[in-house]
Amino acid sequence: MGTEQLIVALVVVAVVGFALARTIRIIPQATAAIIERLGRYHRTLSPGLNLVMPFIDRIKEMIDLREQVVSFPPQPVITSDNLVVSIDTVIYFQVTNPKAATYEIANFLVGVEQLTVTTLRNVVGGMDLERTLTSREEINTELRGVLDEATGKWGIRVNRVELKAIDPPASIQDSMEKQMRADRDKRAAVLTAEGQKQAAILTAEGEKTAAVLRARGEAEAAVLRAQAEAEAAAMRAKGQADAIGMVFKAIHEGNPDQRLLAYQYLQMLPELAKGDANKLWIVPSEMGRVLENLGGLFGGDKDSGNGKES
Repeated sequence: MGTEQLIVALVVVAVVGFALARTIRIIPQATAAIIERLGRYHRTLSPGLNLVMPFIDRIKEMIDLREQVVSFPPQPVITSDNLVVSIDTVIYFQVTNPKAATYEIANFLVGVEQLTVTTLRNVVGGMDLERTLTSREEINTELRGVLDEATGKWGIRVNRVELKAIDPPASIQDSMEKQMRADRDKRAAVLTAEGQKQAAILTAEGEKTAAVLRARGEAEAAVLRAQAEAEAAAMRAKGQADAIGMVFKAIHEGNPDQRLLAYQYLQMLPELAKGDANKLWIVPSEMGRVLENLGGLFGGDKDSGNGKES
């Protein structure tokens, strides 16, 4: 009898322990648990310690509430000019309603992928290749708007859509590379020509400035030389005037007689005849009078001598 009681006690303890284990549920951070009671949705467990009814409540699914990044394989898309491009996309999304993500769609990852592919084909199908390659931001914005609106009922928020790569056909890539090389060569030639033109302009401007400065310097030098010569001539004229004034003053102060003036006049005649420019020497009309004065001068001297002798 004691052994049977022991076995019963062990069974009861095991049942109680199993019931307690089914009653206590610990949910990790950033995770939500969907609880069903007798097959129907009952509630959503938040992170931490939670109590449920054993054997009646069960966890349907654990939902990750963190932002998720999903990269989809490259998808062939036809542009409006009938060229096939391969586009690789990345979706950033987050579950905001665990109940809707569990019951509104069977697999929300597959749903987001297929919705991204169809939306991408609709958006890119209305663009040509050149616009597709240069309008990534526009495609990203339009994709995000369509996906966010469509996945809202699934309890999902699309935060960002990025196009990782847009690969046109190989023949188109080769043509684009040739065009880019031609454009770069053209820009290089234009820049070289502009540089040479600018250098020629700067050289001409430099030569012009140098010529102007040289002419200005020569003009200023000529002006300074003329001023110096004028000042020198003025100084020489002033010196001559001062000398003439002094001579004139000395003559007047000495009170010379007629014979002395005539003698000085004769002494100046050889000086007037000097010089290479004097080709013709004209004797003044007063020459006779001067000679008479000189004759009278010497005659007077002789008469005075004779008088002394007598």
